[in-house]
Amino acid sequence: MAAPSDSGAPLTAVERNPNLRLLIPGIVAIGFLMEMLDTTIITTAIPAMAKTLRATPLAMNLAVTTYVLTLAVFIPVSGWFADRFGARRIFALALLTFTLGSVLCGLAVDLPMLIATRALQGLGGAMMTPVGRLILIRSFPRNQLVKAMTYMTLPAIVGPVVGPVLGGFLTTYASWRWIFFINIPFGLLGTVLALRFIEDGEGEAPKPFDVPGFVLFGLGVALLQYGLEGVGRGGSPLLVAAILGGAVVMLLVFAVHARRIAAPMVDLTLFRNRAFSVGTLAGGLCRIGMNGTPFLLPLMLQIGFGLSPFNSGLLTFVSAIGILGIRPVCGRLLATFGFDRVLIGSAVLAAMVTAGFALFGPHTPHWILAIYMLAFGMVRATQFMASNSLSYADLPRGQLSGATSLGGVLQQLSVSFGVSVAATLLGLFAGPAHLLTPTRFHEVFLAMSLIPLLALPGFLTLRPEDGVQVSGHVRGRRRDPLSQAAQ
Repeated sequence: MAAPSDSGAPLTAVERNPNLRLLIPGIVAIGFLMEMLDTTIITTAIPAMAKTLRATPLAMNLAVTTYVLTLAVFIPVSGWFADRFGARRIFALALLTFTLGSVLCGLAVDLPMLIATRALQGLGGAMMTPVGRLILIRSFPRNQLVKAMTYMTLPAIVGPVVGPVLGGFLTTYASWRWIFFINIPFGLLGTVLALRFIEDGEGEAPKPFDVPGFVLFGLGVALLQYGLEGVGRGGSPLLVAAILGGAVVMLLVFAVHARRIAAPMVDLTLFRNRAFSVGTLAGGLCRIGMNGTPFLLPLMLQIGFGLSPFNSGLLTFVSAIGILGIRPVCGRLLATFGFDRVLIGSAVLAAMVTAGFALFGPHTPHWILAIYMLAFGMVRATQFMASNSLSYADLPRGQLSGATSLGGVLQQLSVSFGVSVAATLLGLFAGPAHLLTPTRFHEVFLAMSLIPLLALPGFLTLRPEDGVQVSGHVRGRRRDPLSQAAQ
C-alpha cells in the first residue's frame, strides 16, 4: 500500500523513488520505439520481401494492413486488460508478444506466414502504447506528467526519421529479415526492466467486457478491409459486394448495440461533438488519401525508377524531416488562422502535393525529389496535427479517455484503408499482368489526390469558435495562444 502524500492521496511510484523518473518513461519508450519503427521500416523493404516470398509487390500490402488492422481492433480493449490483469503484466506480455511476432516475421517462408505473424505483432503493439501511457499516468504526479510524456514520445519523432533509412540499409546490405530481428534485443530488455521496475498502481475496477461489441466491431472492420483488398485482387464482384455489405451490416448492428449498453467497447456518442466528429471523420478521410503515399513511394522509386532500397529510403526519410520542421510552426498557424482555415487549406495542399508525384520520372534529379518529399512531409504533418488536436479540443475531461481510444482506432484504420485503397488502385491500373511502370504509379497518385478533397465538406462545417481553447484564435484578432497543446 502506497504511503499517502500531504494531500492524502497515495504517493506515486516516482514520488516514492525519484530514481524511476527517467527509468519508467525509458521503459515505456522502448515499446513505443519498436512500434513506431515497425510502421515505417517495412515499406522500404516491400519489393525485396515480395521477391523472397514469391509474391507480387501489390500483395505485400497485406503485410502492412494486417498489422495496422490488428492494432485498430485490439487498442480499445487494452485498458480493460490492464485493469483486469495489471498494467505491469500486460505491458510485459505485450513486449514479449511483439518480440515473438518479430522473430516469426523474420523467419517467414511465404506470404501467409508473414501475414499471420504480422497479426501477432499487431496484437502486441495494440497493448504496448495505450498501456504504456496508462503506466505513466499512474506512476507520475500530475505536475510531472507532461515532462514524462515528452520523454516517452521522443521515439515517435525518431522512429519515422530512422525507419526508412534503416530499413533500406538493412535490406540492401544485409537482408530484409533483419528489419524484424532488430526488435529482439529491445523487446527482451524492455520486458526484463518492466517486470523489475514498473508497478501496477491503482487501477479502476474493470467494467464488464463488451464481448458482443468486440465481435461485431472487429468483424465489421475486418470484413471492410478484406472487401477493399478483394477489389484490388480482381475477385468476383458479387462476392466482394457481399463482403462489403456484410461489413456495413456488422457495423450498423454494433452502432445499435452500443446505444443499448452502459459501457460499449467504443463510445459512439462522442460523434455528437462537432469538433471530434470533424477531426476524426473528415480528418480521417483526408488521412486515407495521404496514407497511401508512404506505401506507393518505395514501390515507385524501386520498381518504377530502379533505385536500390537504401537510396529509396534516403529519399523517403526526407519527408520525416519536413514533419520535424513544421511541428513548431503548427501552433502559430492555428493561432493565426484557426482550425477551419488551416484544415481547409492543408486539405487542398494535400491533394496538390499528392497529385504532384505524377510529374516525376526515373530521370528526375534526386535533389528535386528530396525537396518535394520535404514539402509533402510538411503538408501531411500540418493536416494530421491540426485534425488530431481538433478532435480533443472541445471534449469534456470525462470523455477524453474514451475519445483517445476511439481516435486511436480511427487513426489506425486510416492507415490501413489508405494502403488498401492505394494497392487496389495500383492493381486496377496495372491490370492482370501487374506491369508497374512509372505511368501506372502516376495514375494512382492522381486518383489518390482526389480523396483529401472529399474531406472539404466536413471541414466547411466548422465554425470559427471550434477548438478556440486549443488554437487561441478568435476571428479578427489573435489571442494569447494556448496552441502549445496543438503541437
